[in-house]
Amino acid sequence: MDHRPALPVVLVAHPNPELYGADRMLLETVQGLISQGSRVVVTLPDQGPLVQEMERRGATVQICPTPVLRKSSVNALGLVRLAAETLRDSVHGLKLIRRVRPDVVYVNTVTVPLWILLARVTGRPVLSHVHEAEKSASKVLKLALAAPLLLANSLLANSRYSADVLTEAIPRLRRKIEVVYNGVPGPAQLTEPRLINSAPMRLLYVGRLSSRKGVDVAIVAVSKARQRGLDLHLDIVGAVYPGYEWYEQKLRTLVDQLDLQQHVTFHGFHSDVWPFLVKTDVAIVPSRIDEPFGNTAVEALLAARPLIVSDTSGLREAAGGYQSPQFIAPDDAEAMADAVELIGNNWDFYRVAATADARLASQRHSPLKYQHLVNQAINALPR
Repeated sequence: MDHRPALPVVLVAHPNPELYGADRMLLETVQGLISQGSRVVVTLPDQGPLVQEMERRGATVQICPTPVLRKSSVNALGLVRLAAETLRDSVHGLKLIRRVRPDVVYVNTVTVPLWILLARVTGRPVLSHVHEAEKSASKVLKLALAAPLLLANSLLANSRYSADVLTEAIPRLRRKIEVVYNGVPGPAQLTEPRLINSAPMRLLYVGRLSSRKGVDVAIVAVSKARQRGLDLHLDIVGAVYPGYEWYEQKLRTLVDQLDLQQHVTFHGFHSDVWPFLVKTDVAIVPSRIDEPFGNTAVEALLAARPLIVSDTSGLREAAGGYQSPQFIAPDDAEAMADAVELIGNNWDFYRVAATADARLASQRHSPLKYQHLVNQAINALPR
């Protein structure tokens, strides 16, 4: 007779239905749980591209309204609004838990603390996976994000940096937090950098279009590099949050002002970034504010592309220990132009180094290794 405990039914809570960094990591988590035989129900607040990807992997998706903790919530009016939304949405959440009857609850990101509370109220063990960290945030915001995690049975963090930010806010969290680096799927087939770096050199930015990501810094860097006689083209792959369309227009206006219309292309959001990485020469991650990790940096490494990345926070962990990345000061377009020029002048070295880095990155960020560690943490929860 097999006396092993049955694999858990897992209710997974996530704050949005998009396909960026933490969303893609959730796909890997769910894939791992389903591969081990668990039944997985994912709750999202809205419809979006993540829904289809979840269902394609075999998960059940339930749309359930959920308050999301944001910076705008950390004031008197915001807290009142958040409290009202929490009371209203608790009813829907409790109904979902009663219907699903999960053995454990997995909360992906710290921005949906309601699901930690509902799990404990209904007697379910809960694991919270932390994908956010901003050391420069106010003490009030850091405390607001960290405090609900005291109710979680255990915690995972996507980097040592993320873990440190949490434990600085609440030292007691240190005893139940474990760091698991993201598992990032690589390209189906590795395409090495081109042998000769002929003009134009193509640069690639992939990610959310926002001021904190430093997209404007990359555009200004292209202008500065072209003033030195370098022939460059910048491809921008990504979109803004709904309601922030003004920022994309600001970027397009900057391109016009710098007379770069023929040298910068906006491609919008694409779920598959590998075709763009194959065509590029150098990837850039120009974040000007703290990043908890850096999936786009790892993707560039997996694609065997030389990388220029801001020397800050979790990006150091994502891109550290390799030969080809160049770390530059955040918000420094001149330094970025210097880095581009250096790579162009030493192309043979960087193309060989990037190819070697791709092999190392595939070992460090194996999706199967990541899935195993997350499964292990979920299966270890008391039931």
